[in-house]
Amino acid sequence: MTVELGNGRAPSDSAPERVAAAMAAAANAWLGTLSQDQTHFALYGSPLDPRAESERLRWFYTPTNHGGLAIRDQSAHQQGLAMRLVATGLSKAGFATVATVMGLENVLDQVEGWRTDWGRERGRDPGLYWLRVFGRPGDPVWAWRFGGHHISLNNLVVENRLVSTTPCFIGADPAKTGLLGGSLSPLGGAEDHARQVARGLSARQFQQALLHPTAVSDIVSGNRPRVRDGDTMMHMQDLWRDRFADPALARLVDDIDRRAEEGSGYTEDDHVRLAITVPPRGISARDLDEEQRAGIRRLLALYTGRAPEALTTVYETRFAAEDVLDEVHFGWAGSLAAGEPHYYRLQGPTILIEYDNTQRHANHAHSVWRNPTSDFGLDVLAEHRAATAH
Repeated sequence: MTVELGNGRAPSDSAPERVAAAMAAAANAWLGTLSQDQTHFALYGSPLDPRAESERLRWFYTPTNHGGLAIRDQSAHQQGLAMRLVATGLSKAGFATVATVMGLENVLDQVEGWRTDWGRERGRDPGLYWLRVFGRPGDPVWAWRFGGHHISLNNLVVENRLVSTTPCFIGADPAKTGLLGGSLSPLGGAEDHARQVARGLSARQFQQALLHPTAVSDIVSGNRPRVRDGDTMMHMQDLWRDRFADPALARLVDDIDRRAEEGSGYTEDDHVRLAITVPPRGISARDLDEEQRAGIRRLLALYTGRAPEALTTVYETRFAAEDVLDEVHFGWAGSLAAGEPHYYRLQGPTILIEYDNTQRHANHAHSVWRNPTSDFGLDVLAEHRAATAH
């Protein structure tokens, strides 16, 4: 979401500027420790350069090479500085969630019997999360990206202001796992609260919200750089940086996609029914009572609350506005029973949230927060280019 405080430029001591300053300091501290070989991977061209911008808009949530310098290829000191930069782009709760998802790679490795390799030395590797900076921190335009399996964070700074924090993807596999004396569910709050919102609808309202009686097997927007009217779910084969040269891995991906489609029972017509549309499908917050609207606001906050605490008021103020909330639609697909496959969507002119928990017997969750009008800060970047061209 592009961060704006009212109309026009924000004051010089605005939250977007304070966060951008913290990001620049952390990024420079990290870059300053890297060798020439490490810098080759970590530091890319400016977003103003077409080749670098093409790379910046490529993002993933599969266990593919996300581009940049991997955590495992850094010293312990460098790893700490890398994670310090990651933390500047998240709230404390958001950072804890991301760190937990990274650690879940060890648990997933065990769940899969230590067999998955994805054509690399270790298929499920908590060290295979990549950090890349685009442009020099402190330049008029620069950006950074952090990602690996089930994580993608994308931030753009223009004129010393953080202007975009989306796409922001967080997943979890397993979505819920046992602990001694309890359980771990990194996205459990976002799942449970959405279910409460859906259950709080009347029968008539729920029929308006129901997108499909069964759940689609993945988020619909996929890892597209831009979301457009009519987009349908991307299939597994298209969610990787490169096609697999190894026939065995190619067959594995095909098999995963086939089993997911069989599990959902979806046909092409079903995927069209779940397509992203403008105007959105589902029930508008305009048609909800105050308690139900408060539930939508709380659900939105579980996603915008991923952003640094300094920006919390910005997002809360935005969706506190009645006319803005009126444009948000809530949609549900699948079962309302806990532990059963389901999918939900929140969509408005400047926000798209998707969540699915369908794979691995509804114990593998994906969630994404996007801004259809300004993912990657493309609108602000276009304005900057136009202003500096004169």
